[in-house]
Amino acid sequence: MPVVVTDNCLRCRFTECVTVCPVACFHGDETMLYVEADECIECAACVSVCPVHAIYDVIDLPDDKKQWQAINAERAPALPVIDTKQTELPTAEARRLELGFR
Repeated sequence: MPVVVTDNCLRCRFTECVTVCPVACFHGDETMLYVEADECIECAACVSVCPVHAIYDVIDLPDDKKQWQAINAERAPALPVIDTKQTELPTAEARRLELGFR
């Protein structure tokens, strides 16, 4: 199953995930990243490196985050590929703490 980026990425855009992805399936806008499911090879290497636990395998998506599968499918194809580490957003550290991660 492909992976899905959820709202935990919102206002963060940590890009550790793209550094371990063997294909270019991550796309981004100014507030977060998304995965294009057709490009994802289902390795799930990105899941464990996300510092805000924003990425899930589709089969592990919590019920309250299932809508993110459709959001990723809609948004990713229209956005540029992000395949190199970038500086996180200025709001990233505050967002990480808000989500309960250190």
